[in-house]
Amino acid sequence: MARCDRGYLCDVCGQQVEEITDSDLYLAYVLGLVPVERLPFHPERHIRCNPARAQFIVDPEFPPVVCDGPFAKEQLDPEFVAEEEARVTRAWRRLHEVRRLRLPIDDYPLPELRTP
Repeated sequence: MARCDRGYLCDVCGQQVEEITDSDLYLAYVLGLVPVERLPFHPERHIRCNPARAQFIVDPEFPPVVCDGPFAKEQLDPEFVAEEEARVTRAWRRLHEVRRLRLPIDDYPLPELRTP
């Protein structure tokens, strides 16, 4: 997870993103939004520093995040919100799983997004 001795710095708060389970970049990778070969070229941030995505994580281990403005889930279609909550929560749990199981990076994405 480190580009240099200081590791990845959050482009929002400037602090280190020390754990993969706090990484919005790797959450995006697990969700299939960033291809593996593009990971080094995307900015990093803490999941909580991206409230537009973090608001969709619904898990007792993840304190709720509120997103204000037009991207707040209260402003969105309830069916879309339910689907995003299920998808993003699943991906967040997957981050914990890959860390615990020490899986290779190609196995990080959600199963339906992995290439054979």
